[in-house]
Amino acid sequence: MNEKLYYTAAEIAQRIGVGRTTAYGIVKQMNEELKSRGFLAVRGKVPKEFFDAKYFGGTRGKEVSA
Repeated sequence: MNEKLYYTAAEIAQRIGVGRTTAYGIVKQMNEELKSRGFLAVRGKVPKEFFDAKYFGGTRGKEVSA
């Protein structure tokens, strides 16, 4: 199991084209949401599946046509 399960703020910044400060804010907001749902949160990181579902409708690894 070598696939990383989390995105860092730097990876999020690159993925959606925002600055690191904005990405850290997104990470913080998503981690607060995870905590409110009863999940554990890792500071400075967000689970890939959760991020992809929120931003891309859970399309990670799938081809999307317009």
